Amino acid sequence: MSLFRTLLIAFLASVFADENQYYNQQANYNGNDDGMQGYNQNYLSNQQQGDDYIKYWTDYQIVAKRCIVYKNVDQIIFQVFTGNDHCTSEPIGTYVTPVPYYMQGSLAQEQQKYQDMGQDDYALPDAAQYISCVPYETKSGYYWMQLGCADDTTQALAVNIYEDNQCTKRSLVEGYDDANIDVSAIQLQFKKCKACVNWYNMDNDQWDDAFFENHQMQAPLCSTAWNYKQTCGNKCRHVGLQEEKEGWTKPDKIMLVVLVLFSAVMTGLILKKRQKMSSKDALLEQAAMNAAGLQTTHVIGMFALVVLVIAVFAALGLKNVTWILLLGMNLGLFIYLMKLTYDSIAAEGDSLIGPDGEILRRDSDDSSVEEGSRESSSKPNNNGTYQLPTIT
Repeated sequence: MSLFRTLLIAFLASVFADENQYYNQQANYNGNDDGMQGYNQNYLSNQQQGDDYIKYWTDYQIVAKRCIVYKNVDQIIFQVFTGNDHCTSEPIGTYVTPVPYYMQGSLAQEQQKYQDMGQDDYALPDAAQYISCVPYETKSGYYWMQLGCADDTTQALAVNIYEDNQCTKRSLVEGYDDANIDVSAIQLQFKKCKACVNWYNMDNDQWDDAFFENHQMQAPLCSTAWNYKQTCGNKCRHVGLQEEKEGWTKPDKIMLVVLVLFSAVMTGLILKKRQKMSSKDALLEQAAMNAAGLQTTHVIGMFALVVLVIAVFAALGLKNVTWILLLGMNLGLFIYLMKLTYDSIAAEGDSLIGPDGEILRRDSDDSSVEEGSRESSSKPNNNGTYQLPTIT
């Protein structure tokens, strides 16, 4: 009985600890932004002042390149530049830092911007709570959620679901762990050059020596990312590029389906129009293929081969080659369909209606034969007779 009581007390203590952790985290993001203000006050003192310590950030810029899962951690790949050249020169390095740390600096930078502009009532968006690992209660028990990388692209963030209160064990459903929570209010702008220190139009009386000195050190985003950085080597950069170049996003998949359906519809229309081709058009087309050394079976085989190659490249995730081949095939089908449509419209003028109302097709070159026969029939047939001359 005492063992059962001990286990029960331990379980309840665990639950209350999780709830206290949750509410403490929520308190950090209340309407007064106390938690973020404390972060603003302490982030400079918490920096690692090693050999690569940067005190003044005025001449530095930062670019978030992509979000990847590296070493089982959602991380931001970023580059740091110097020289006020808008990130056009060679970066001083490529690094990774966990998403929560990077976003702490990003939100602190955003808050500092409004404070510098005199808007002290700025409040963090609700989505900012997911920077921390926060619990979520369901009928089946507790889950935890934290901001990380989106599943379908390296250029967006999403709230991921975890099974433990440290947000280390992912809760996957069919390979996905996104919670479908709107984080657009705190979404990062990837591949955009950002200055580490921003200067806004403020009262010139504030620009004393002390303010100028301190403001050069106030770079929450850059200093935080720099503080928690790890060098992103060849393997790290390869992982990021591989996911970015070869991954099919949801918009990509939708566009693939649209183009495939479009090509299928055009193929069906082409087959239907070819069945109604006149014998003259069919012979001319066959003659053109023979002149090129091709047969109908060759054309069908090449078309099937192109479709197979497109399917293989799409399965391998080779986006650029797939787009080029698929768009080229659609363009070729469209041009051929327009040719058949034009030929069918031109042939409509060369049709006759039979006595039973049936439309009889005839080729345009038959008109010369008909005109010749019409002229000969208009002349009187006086073969074998003698006609008296006309006397005037």
